[in-house]
Amino acid sequence: MLRVTRPGWPGNLLAVVAGAITTLALAPYDIWPLALLAVGFFYAGLRELSPRQALGRGWCFGFGLFGAGTSWIYYSIHNFGGASVLLAGFLMLIFTAAIAWFFALPAWIWARWLRRNEAPLADALAFAALWVGQEAFRGWFLTGFPWLYSGYSQLNGPLAGLAPVGGMWLISFALALTAALIWNAPRLIRTGRKGFIAAGVVLLAGPWIAGIALKDHAWTSPAGPALSVAAIQGNIEQSMKWDPAQLNAQLALYRDMSFSSKRVDLLIWPETAVPVLKESAEGYLSMMGNFAAERKTALITGVPIRQEVRHERRFFNGITVVGEGDGTYLKQKLVPFGEYVPLQDVLRGLIAFFDLPMSDFARGPADQAMLQAKGYQIAPFICYEVVYPEFAASLAARSDLLLTISNDTWFGKSIGPLQHLQMAQMRALEAGRWMIRATNNGVTGLINPFGQITAQIPQFERGILYGEVVPMHNLTPYLRWRSWPLIIVCVLLFGWALIASRMAKTV
Repeated sequence: MLRVTRPGWPGNLLAVVAGAITTLALAPYDIWPLALLAVGFFYAGLRELSPRQALGRGWCFGFGLFGAGTSWIYYSIHNFGGASVLLAGFLMLIFTAAIAWFFALPAWIWARWLRRNEAPLADALAFAALWVGQEAFRGWFLTGFPWLYSGYSQLNGPLAGLAPVGGMWLISFALALTAALIWNAPRLIRTGRKGFIAAGVVLLAGPWIAGIALKDHAWTSPAGPALSVAAIQGNIEQSMKWDPAQLNAQLALYRDMSFSSKRVDLLIWPETAVPVLKESAEGYLSMMGNFAAERKTALITGVPIRQEVRHERRFFNGITVVGEGDGTYLKQKLVPFGEYVPLQDVLRGLIAFFDLPMSDFARGPADQAMLQAKGYQIAPFICYEVVYPEFAASLAARSDLLLTISNDTWFGKSIGPLQHLQMAQMRALEAGRWMIRATNNGVTGLINPFGQITAQIPQFERGILYGEVVPMHNLTPYLRWRSWPLIIVCVLLFGWALIASRMAKTV
């Protein structure tokens, strides 16, 4: 028996390390085999533990994963939240310790009800279902934190072809199944049952063969000619972003860069490029709209919006279109502490981090229309929204193009913005649609329907990105069916594992 499967601190320490190395499987490192290794250690580390011991082992894995993978949060708290090094480190520690429970509870459930060491094939299938279940749960609970999913490691890996079929979720399922089957292979072979061994080989190799075979398959087709795009990256320092004294300089920057740009079909500005309420910038936006209309261009920009909701004035993080287009979008998925403060009556005023500029946004309604530009439907995502697979798919299915605008300046030179970019790439791959990504300080880029960046501006540079995107129609299987086929499979596997485990205990 390996030390990894036993109770005690060596196994717990290894679980922390296994969680941490998951970060290396994701952007910007992209060493995708490490995702298999990390999931495999998580699975193996729970095999011989009691439910209580598994709870601690799972927490250790989660602590390692989030401690390494979300270290960029420290940068934001310290540099823009006004917290000292010690306080920022303490808050980061508390945050990491809290969200590590997303792995602790599934580990307990696994050891308490689902684990079947005597049935290696069924055990691997049930574990894969549990792995996807814990990822889905942490993307939903308390508005969700859908970050560091293992499936993103395959954006440039052999399983990428599965994304348009079942989304990032199907890739995560395949990774977890593969890791568990590899660990169980010796026991499966020792059974000597050829039928089970053959089934194990099919389950092990099948997803990888399918992923490779489908990697370059085009699920969607052009809905019209290519559109020319110019995306402006202003590279404005975060310390200046909400300074009233810098407002005119920022508006002049985007105006002048737009005036000097080439004539294009779509001109894109990033999130809150207009850092003042839309109602206060009507004259400016009208002027820019006339400029865009003269060029037969649709100008799309981020701008805060104030509206009256139930006789109360509320603020929204929004997108608006002027010129050769129409529509306004209000952000639905808000960033905790960045755009709203949980328990704000208690937290506001304690430290500057809980009083960040524009941290009192309201959530936009769910039934909003797509943006219209040059006769096409554009699915808009503001910053954090693009990391929600199911939410993004619901909008993408109604669109011809995808657009995400962001301001990742909060996270400086950390790995956070590059992880964010990778998730946007996965959304384009899942949807089989081009995505335009415009950010304040990078990475601004154009992403094709295969999730690959075709043009980009490096981080921390001011510039205009030129390129072309093609409106697409037809739906990938994932946009058509979403996660329902995989949900049904996982529920059946859970039920099978529960029934079999209960029967085994009664014998």
